Amino acid sequence: MELINLIPSFGGLAYTILAFVLALSIIVFVHEYGHYIVGRWSGIHAEVFSLGFGPVIWSRVDRRGTRWQLAALPLGGYVKFMGDSNAASAGHVEDLGDLTAEQRRATMQGAPLWARTATVAAGPVFNFILSIAVFAGIFLLSGVATDAPTVGTVKPVPGIATALEPGDRIIALGGQETPDFPAFMAAAAALPTAAETTYRVERGGQTLEVTDSHPLPPLVETVQPDSAASEAGVQAGDIVTAVDGQPVTTFAQLREVVGASDGGPLRLTLMRGGEEITLDLQPRRVDLPLPEGGFETRWLIGLTGALYFDPETRVPGVLESIGLGATQSWDIATTSLSGLWHMITGAISSCNLRGPIGIAETSGAAASAGITNFIWFIAMLSTAVGMMNLFPVPVLDGGHLVFYAYEAVAGKPPNAKALRVLMSIGLAAILTLMVFALSNDLFCP
Repeated sequence: MELINLIPSFGGLAYTILAFVLALSIIVFVHEYGHYIVGRWSGIHAEVFSLGFGPVIWSRVDRRGTRWQLAALPLGGYVKFMGDSNAASAGHVEDLGDLTAEQRRATMQGAPLWARTATVAAGPVFNFILSIAVFAGIFLLSGVATDAPTVGTVKPVPGIATALEPGDRIIALGGQETPDFPAFMAAAAALPTAAETTYRVERGGQTLEVTDSHPLPPLVETVQPDSAASEAGVQAGDIVTAVDGQPVTTFAQLREVVGASDGGPLRLTLMRGGEEITLDLQPRRVDLPLPEGGFETRWLIGLTGALYFDPETRVPGVLESIGLGATQSWDIATTSLSGLWHMITGAISSCNLRGPIGIAETSGAAASAGITNFIWFIAMLSTAVGMMNLFPVPVLDGGHLVFYAYEAVAGKPPNAKALRVLMSIGLAAILTLMVFALSNDLFCP
């Protein structure tokens, strides 16, 4: 193969690595800054704040005596507090030696229990704060749909006739009342797979009944990163007109045809910019969370549909946006925990657990989809990192919090020897999980 042919692949790889490093660095910095700033407020002195591991490529010491540094391996970071024996803040009060009372107070091991607990918990908490703030900001900027289903703008979709007009309030769809937007979406999902349906709308003070296109045509709204559709070259804005020669008129019909394929190869006929193209792809087996809990296994190609019109939106208040952001973070955390439990019990495939390669690929795909998608991905990953660090595993923040809970009940910290053994076990467990996740990246479909 000629060298020139490798340039596009190398460029894509470099872009993926850059996106992954940027996303991870932001999340790690916020996490470690939480430890650092709450530790400082609690009277615990940070000797080193490092973004990355390995050889130091840049550093400076601030007026408080903390060394801020960038290291060569941008795969994490740490804050080393005074008295710590390593970057994991491992250590015991017996290891402090002949420090004065004032010096002991500035160490992690010699600080009061409340200060240590707050400092350790601050890392995951700051990850959750980042996620909620990002989600809230996106809701503030993009708005949310009004309670009543009202047409904002009609998308100019080739081949789709439109009788609805901006400002129309849809009060019934296919004969079913639609008092609010959830009711409208439920009515849309229940419609038969006909190309057209009837709408009853309020327009200019009058009630009209119009015949218009199905509200959910086979219009591609987004292409999921690292999906069959993404690899095949499907783009947002494409209209799927047929699958293996079988015409499709709604997105629900497209979903049914893909689901019935049982993973066999499919040929999609698309309309893109007035031109008909065909693409070949193969659906992938995916475990999807259900609203009522649990998971459902389906064959998917990685497309999401959308209404052929943009709903009228409103700008939520700051408090409402924060609430929506918190709800989004909570949903991500609970779905992730549910998925992990279902993998442990064997209810879903363990291939759902992805490692650094899979996360890097998703980072690159999210960045390619636009800045909003990339920022949304960072917020999702920040929630996952915060949740993971709360697992009660020695070495992780959750393990330290378990030790502090023991100390609060027993009135003394765990035995130094037992603590070292537990930390070694915890480190071995984390490394094993990382190897398993990496093997999924390499060998899972």
